[in-house]
Amino acid sequence: MVTEQAQDEYYMREALRQAERAFEHGEVPIGCVVVCQNRIIAKGNNQTETLSDATAHAEMIALTSASNALNSKVLDECTLYVTIEPCIMCAGALAWTRIGTVVYGAAEPKSGFTRLNESILHPKTRVRTGVLEADCKALMVRFFQQKR
Repeated sequence: MVTEQAQDEYYMREALRQAERAFEHGEVPIGCVVVCQNRIIAKGNNQTETLSDATAHAEMIALTSASNALNSKVLDECTLYVTIEPCIMCAGALAWTRIGTVVYGAAEPKSGFTRLNESILHPKTRVRTGVLEADCKALMVRFFQQKR
């Protein structure tokens, strides 16, 4: 029997792989995966620089891919794993999809959605935090140290 914690760590490692891809392309290293019925159905990493699109956040890319995979705008049976707390824009998109669960690694005190209010998400959305938090933070720190 796989525990919820073990499952969260497994999928967060997949999200970290996506964040590493972003890092390799000079993007802020945030990655995510969307899981439905214990299967990754979508992946995303930041592509704002690559696409010259301020909305090309990892979550937005993964949500679009997940909706296409399921042929549905409603993702209430899905879990989104993301390395860093979603911003307000992404939290709004998560609310519109009625995502079942959001799991994030590290908080984002400057622009994370909880800075505004957790109620921005759909009322039935569950949130778990702190999964592989140190790894998620370390990648961000390494990226910004390299930029300076």
